[in-house]
Amino acid sequence: MHSGEIYLAKFPFGDAPGMKLRPVLLLTGPVGPVPEVLVAYISSVIPTQVLPSDLVLDPSLPEFNSTNLKAVSALRLHKLATIHCESLIRRLGCLEAEVLGIVNRKLADLLER
Repeated sequence: MHSGEIYLAKFPFGDAPGMKLRPVLLLTGPVGPVPEVLVAYISSVIPTQVLPSDLVLDPSLPEFNSTNLKAVSALRLHKLATIHCESLIRRLGCLEAEVLGIVNRKLADLLER
């Protein structure tokens, strides 16, 4: 498990108790004695207004081919969670190094606000 990999995971709901199975981007590798990872939410619902912290991933484009996502999706970097590694169900794919660089810049911009 490494930063830049995309997994299908149990992701917590923001407004209600419970979890939902969805793709997530790993922002860290496992951390701590009970391994956890920091992840960002990926949704196939593209927001009407794309925020500066969003990145649209289109698997039909060469730079997003390695994601193995089935549909155009929004990586929502302002929707983060720390989850146990056991919540990661299976690896779907990964981001190319160039795209991961864009993600890192967007995260830096978000955290500097």
